[in-house]
Amino acid sequence: MANEKVLVIDFGGHYNQLIARRVRELSVYCDVYPSTFSKEKVLEYNPLGIILTGEKENLLTDEDNFKTMIKDTQFPVFEISDEEVKGAYANDEAKAEEFVSNIKNFLYNDCKCSGEWNMKQFTENAIKEIKEKVGNGKVLCALSGGVDSSVSAVLLSKAVGSQLTCVFVDHGLLRKHEADEVEAVFGKKGIYDLNFIRVDAQQRFYDKLKGETDPEKKRKIIGEEFIRVFEEEAKKIGKVDFLVQGTIYPDIIESGLGKHGMVKSHHNVGGLPSVVDFKEIIEPLRSLFKDEVRKVGLELGIPEHLVFRQPFPGPGLGVRIIGEITEEKVKIVQDADYIFRTELEKSGFNKTLGQYFAALTNLQSVGVKNGKRTYERAIALRAVNTSDFMTATWAKVPYDVLEVVSSRIVKEVEGVNRVLFDCTSKPPATIEFE
Repeated sequence: MANEKVLVIDFGGHYNQLIARRVRELSVYCDVYPSTFSKEKVLEYNPLGIILTGEKENLLTDEDNFKTMIKDTQFPVFEISDEEVKGAYANDEAKAEEFVSNIKNFLYNDCKCSGEWNMKQFTENAIKEIKEKVGNGKVLCALSGGVDSSVSAVLLSKAVGSQLTCVFVDHGLLRKHEADEVEAVFGKKGIYDLNFIRVDAQQRFYDKLKGETDPEKKRKIIGEEFIRVFEEEAKKIGKVDFLVQGTIYPDIIESGLGKHGMVKSHHNVGGLPSVVDFKEIIEPLRSLFKDEVRKVGLELGIPEHLVFRQPFPGPGLGVRIIGEITEEKVKIVQDADYIFRTELEKSGFNKTLGQYFAALTNLQSVGVKNGKRTYERAIALRAVNTSDFMTATWAKVPYDVLEVVSSRIVKEVEGVNRVLFDCTSKPPATIEFE
């Protein structure tokens, strides 16, 4: 944790994370809390300054009386309404620069920050803190192969070496070929030797998810089953004291830290069962945004092609299949997603994107294949531009690329006769489908 800290207090707007990202980019650490944050907690946090953000009406009425509460604390205060943020980023580069400049002025002139927040310092401190916390204990890392868990695994390996065992659960909800690719990187013949264990739990997860259609319940089922698998593997290798997860700050915020409450339960936050068989859970990246995690990865010497790989949610394709999850549906979305990613990479357009994937809707519609009537499923394609994954704009994928993708999916993926393209930004939509 940084010595210099600023509080971002959320009054029910949509841009608290964006503002927090701008503060962090200016080399100052900050945390986001709702306007129900008490005066005692503010004093305990002891920030150099406080940024109030939200819809203008909420800031003016100050429904929770936060401004009155902190009036005599002498902390510098800066208000930023949603309307100001929208105006600053309405395709006007000069306004965007002025917006960032105003935040910088508040941080460095009003709050007297020195700008000590950087990922080199964070990495060094994290390794030191992990060593002290773990001591001689054994550590089990939940390795999914995604950016967050991979960076967590290498960070722990640097800190505790052979005390770390990495368990990779193939839950049957991964992208096409992904399980083998993860093992090729982290297994015995890979770049790292992290005491890697691969667990085939596909049928186990399918059985648990059978008949469930509610997205929150699906997330919680996946989260709990992850933990149970890890507990079982831990018992096989002897007493394990700590479980490591690749939780990052957006997971925490979207699982209920803001004024609006929970957006969705991330499998490693709201999806965790209440009782786990470990002394403690270590989440070394829980204070970082995605771009900060990538910088830590580079500090650790992880190859760029791994650090900048496509983000993939912990529940995997479970949040890209609407309705009940079945093996048949998983294969459909795997094949469609593989085609979409392959064609985007061929075109080179993927390099401009923050995230892109295919999802399976619960829509079935009439179509024609080989001169015969069909009643089959619809695939939705999603591609977004984003700097922080907390806000995103839908990407204008070239029509010629979409034409090839759509044609290939309908011809090559059994059970699909329609391809849709999602042109919704975040907010109001999320990047994922569930």
